[in-house]
Amino acid sequence: MNDLDMDFLLGAEDDDGPPRRTRGSRSQQRRSRRRRKRQRRKGFAATLFAIVVIIGVLGGVGYLGFNWVRDVMIPKDFTGEGAGEVVIEIKDGASASEVAQTLEEQGVVASARAFVNAIGAAGKSSSLQPGEYTMHKGMSAASAVALLDPKNRVLNRLTIREGLRLSKIFTELSTATGKPVEEFKQAARGDIGLPKYAKGRLEGFAFPATYEVSPKQTPAQILTAMVDRFNQTAEKIDLEGQAKQIGRTPREIITIASIVQAESGNQGDMAKVARVIYNRLSRNPQMKLEMDSTLMYGLGKYGIAASNADLQSNSSYNTYKRLGLPPGPITNPGDHAIEAALHPADGTWLWFVTVDPQKGITKFTDKESEFWKLRQEFNRNHG
Repeated sequence: MNDLDMDFLLGAEDDDGPPRRTRGSRSQQRRSRRRRKRQRRKGFAATLFAIVVIIGVLGGVGYLGFNWVRDVMIPKDFTGEGAGEVVIEIKDGASASEVAQTLEEQGVVASARAFVNAIGAAGKSSSLQPGEYTMHKGMSAASAVALLDPKNRVLNRLTIREGLRLSKIFTELSTATGKPVEEFKQAARGDIGLPKYAKGRLEGFAFPATYEVSPKQTPAQILTAMVDRFNQTAEKIDLEGQAKQIGRTPREIITIASIVQAESGNQGDMAKVARVIYNRLSRNPQMKLEMDSTLMYGLGKYGIAASNADLQSNSSYNTYKRLGLPPGPITNPGDHAIEAALHPADGTWLWFVTVDPQKGITKFTDKESEFWKLRQEFNRNHG
């Protein structure tokens, strides 16, 4: 076989023409093209997926950022008046922020920030009054602010302690109701059910007890309730009848009871203090009562030891200068003091000294020399 024949059989390329391709080489080219297409499609899909992910991330960040800005600038808030009831207590001295936090925790408002903004816009941040308020859950912040008006407070249980002066009682009533002290003073001069022997003066007849008071009540209604309690007590113990039996008027008994209340270190001393008062009043010649409590009342002061300047007062309540009882009660006594005034202990005491005011220890004597020793003991403990 010659060289030409061998070239033909092997498919050798012509020197001048394009190379000849076999069937196998064309198949490989097709497979290569298909692989390249698949790779291009995969690359496009991967690129598209990456773009979608990036857009999603950016969108999510933007959404969260928008919500964050919205929550800061426009805090969450409910709409409407809400539903159901929840009692919210505002403690004495609580700030608007503290109240706002309580309202959010109780589900009354959607956010503390919304309430703070609403009460600030209403100009009431400093007007919150202690007490209990009936609120609704899911209220708008503005509606919650409106319901926290002192006039909407739930009835408060207010305990008037024994021995308070009327001026102090007025202050406590004013705090509990949000009404000015002057309104209670004015009401005390009106028709509030005082007995005739009170002579139109409330001091001594505002009975100490626990009362339910509300801003919706008028001062006259509240004071009338206190006088009613006094009248009920007076009737129960037959104040007028018992006073007559010991030769005193009901007003004198309440005056004595008010001094007993002010001067006694504890309840157990009351009947003995009452006996000292009666012994001084009945002594012949009569002794001055010489009670610091009456003197301080006339001066509008508080204290257990009068100064030399105090003793010079010309007040009708200065029992260091004037004989007999002061013109009227100096405190509002409780039932134990009234009972002591009606039933004093047996004894000859003419003096008593609360030698240890902190412990409420009072000592009694019928000897003036012993009295001065007791005064020295008081000075050591008090000084």
